Amino acid sequence: MDQTRTERGLILFFRLAMGWTFFYAALRQVSAPAWSVAGFLNNTKTFHDVFSIFATPDVAPIVSFLVAYGHLLIGLSLILGLMVRVSASFAILLMILYWMAHMNFPYIDSATNFILDYHLVYAGVLLLLIIKRAGRVFGLDAWAEKLPFVQRHPGLRPLVA
Repeated sequence: MDQTRTERGLILFFRLAMGWTFFYAALRQVSAPAWSVAGFLNNTKTFHDVFSIFATPDVAPIVSFLVAYGHLLIGLSLILGLMVRVSASFAILLMILYWMAHMNFPYIDSATNFILDYHLVYAGVLLLLIIKRAGRVFGLDAWAEKLPFVQRHPGLRPLVA
């Protein structure tokens, strides 16, 4: 089904907006050598026992590295429109984990957010980007799908299709 010009514009806007959100978070995390997930994860409430494991001195540096550079890769992927299905899937997982980490059931982050907050809205937008194949809208997914390497290895097509 063909997309209208307006729909393609909105898909591009949301892909770039989500890409910038992750890319900017990565810039702040990667450029701050003392940045760590431990401060945030030590203050979780509803699922504290789950998240506190990742805040231990042995695990926190690894998780901090994975989060910072995961944000960077997700942001670049969404901005470039390359492997959007993969990056958006990981981004949805992160958004759900952040939603759980912010939770003080039934409130999220503060008393003004009851069960639903921006993390779940972002996850919904990311799911829409996957469904709409947002990497094909002024992105590199359509180009990558036509590469001879991808053509010879059909198992790679779902990554860029």
